[in-house]
Amino acid sequence: MQDTVLIIDFGSQVTQLIARRVREEGVYSEVVPFQKAEEALKRLNPKAVILSGGPASVIEGESPRAPQQVFEAGIPVLGICYGEQAMAAQLGGTVEGGHHREFGRAEVEVKKPSALFEGVWQEAQRYLVWMSHGDRVTALPEGFEVIATSDNAPFAAIADESRRFYAVQFHPEVVHTPDGAKLLRNFVRRIAGLSGDWTMGAFRDSAIAKIRAQVGDKRVLCGLSGGVDSAVAAVLIHEAIGDQLTCVFVDHGLMRQGEAEQVVSLFRNTFNIPLVHVDVADLFLRELAGVTDPETKRKTIGKLFIDVFDAEAKAIASDGKGAPDFLAQGTLYPDVIESVSFTGGPSVTIKSHHNVGGLPERMNMKLVEPLRDLFKDEVRVLGRELGLPESFVGRHPFPGPGLAIRCPGEITPEKLEILRKADAIYLEEIRAAGLYDVIWQAFAVLLPVRTVGVMGDGRTYDHVLALRAVTSVDGMTADFYPFDMNFLGRAATRIINEVKGINRVVYDVTSKPPGTIEWE
Repeated sequence: MQDTVLIIDFGSQVTQLIARRVREEGVYSEVVPFQKAEEALKRLNPKAVILSGGPASVIEGESPRAPQQVFEAGIPVLGICYGEQAMAAQLGGTVEGGHHREFGRAEVEVKKPSALFEGVWQEAQRYLVWMSHGDRVTALPEGFEVIATSDNAPFAAIADESRRFYAVQFHPEVVHTPDGAKLLRNFVRRIAGLSGDWTMGAFRDSAIAKIRAQVGDKRVLCGLSGGVDSAVAAVLIHEAIGDQLTCVFVDHGLMRQGEAEQVVSLFRNTFNIPLVHVDVADLFLRELAGVTDPETKRKTIGKLFIDVFDAEAKAIASDGKGAPDFLAQGTLYPDVIESVSFTGGPSVTIKSHHNVGGLPERMNMKLVEPLRDLFKDEVRVLGRELGLPESFVGRHPFPGPGLAIRCPGEITPEKLEILRKADAIYLEEIRAAGLYDVIWQAFAVLLPVRTVGVMGDGRTYDHVLALRAVTSVDGMTADFYPFDMNFLGRAATRIINEVKGINRVVYDVTSKPPGTIEWE
C-alpha cells in the first residue's frame, strides 16, 4: 500500500476507531503496538503517523513512547490524548499531573486558524468534544503554539505547522466528538495529502494474488462457523485456488433457525465449493448437559469443535490427494489488534465470549488469513464484491458459541427450540418493520427464570424471554434501539401466542460501553 497511515497504539480501548476513521477516507491504515513501531516505520514507509491515546501516565517512569524516528521522518504526525502528551514530552515540552481531570463531554474554543480545523472549525468559536485525561501538557515544545483550549486543558489542541505536527487532548475518533471525523479527514487528506484510493476491488485483487503466492499447489482446509467472516474468507480463497480448498462446517446444533441449511446451500449450490457438513448436534448437547457456567460452556464447545474438526481433517487427508498444508481462518483486524495489544487487559476474556478457541499445534498447518487487514463492515463490502447474497452478507453478528450464550443456565433441546422459534419471530417482525438494516444486532435471550402467568382460563409456569436490539457503528460501543410500544407489543404478543413455553417478554434497554459482554 503506497498511501499508508501508521497508527501507534499506546493502549487506548478506542484505537481501532482511529483506523476506521482513516479507512473511511479511502486511506489504508495499520495499528501497531508502540514496541513494534520502529519496525513498522521501516516496513510500511507510512505517509503519516497518528499516536493513539492510552491508560499510562507520561510522567511515570518507563511509560510508552513513540520511536524518535517518527519525528525525524519529515512526515505529518498527529497525537491524540496520551499521544499529545507523549509528543510534547519527547519534543521538549512539559506534562504534569495533579490538575483537574476531565472525562466526558467538554467544549473547546478555537484560538487560531489551523490546517487541522480548515473548513470545519472557526476561530473564536466553541465546539463539543470528548475528553478523557488526568495529566495535561503545561509547557509547549519549541515551535508549537496553542490552537484550541478548554476549561481544563489550556493546550487542548497544539500545532507546529511548519513540521506538520499536530496534537489534541480530546478524542476526535469517537462519535461523541461530532466533528472529529472531519478533523481526521483534514489531517489525512489536506495535511498529509493522501489521495484516498484504497478500494475493496483493489484489495480483492491483491488478496487473491497473495493467496496464490502463499499456497501454491497445496491444499487448504477452511473451518466454517456459519458466520459472515469465515464464509467471505472461503469464497475469496476459492476464487484464488479453486478446488484446492475444502470447507468443513461443524454443525454444533447451536445456530439460529434455518442457518445451517442456508450455509450448506450457499456453498454447495451457489458457489459449488467442496464442503463437508458434519452434523454433531447430539454430541454437543450431550457434552453440555448439566453445564451452567458460561466460561465452561465456551471451553466445552471449543474443545468439541477442535476434536471434530481434527477428525475431519484426518479423514480428508486420507482421500489420496494428500493432507492439507494450510488452514484458512476468518481472522479480522480487530482480532489482530487485540492479540498484539501491549496491555493485555480484559480483551482475552471478552473475546472468549465470541470465539470457540483456536486449533491445536498438533494439526501442524500453516495459516491463511486473507481478512486479517479488514474490519467487520469492510468484510461485508468484500462479500458483496465477491457476489455473496445480501441476505447472508447483511446478517447480524452471531457469536461462535451460538445460542449457548443466549440461553443462560443449562442447555437442553427443549430450551433451544423455544429460543430459536422466539428469536425467528422477533427478527421477522424487525424485518417487516423495515428495521433490520438500521439495527446493528438484535436477538432473543431465554432467561434462566420462570414466572407464573395466566393464559386464557389456565395458569402457566413458563420461561421469561428478553429481547435485545442495539445500534452501533463499530460494535465496540452500542446503545439500545428505541422501539415504539406498538412494535414491542406486537412482537411480544406473537411470541407468547406462537411459542409454547414463554409467558412473559421483556425488553433490555441497557447500553454497551466499550469492552463489555452483551449477555451472560
